[in-house]
Amino acid sequence: MKMIRVQDVSNLTSLGKSTIYKLIKEGTFPKQVSLGERCVAWVESEVQEWILARIDERDLGEQVVA
Repeated sequence: MKMIRVQDVSNLTSLGKSTIYKLIKEGTFPKQVSLGERCVAWVESEVQEWILARIDERDLGEQVVA
């Protein structure tokens, strides 16, 4: 299992840090894991699954229109 920091999450998703934390608060993005007093990271596979789910939503939306 690989843990990634917020900058890596931002690079993978093309989302800004504030947007990432907003989505977490809304319950629509994987939560971070505390690694220490001032250090958090995300499970890379959870972030990748979130990205794949956005792609699936897009593809399902295109099928409805067609």
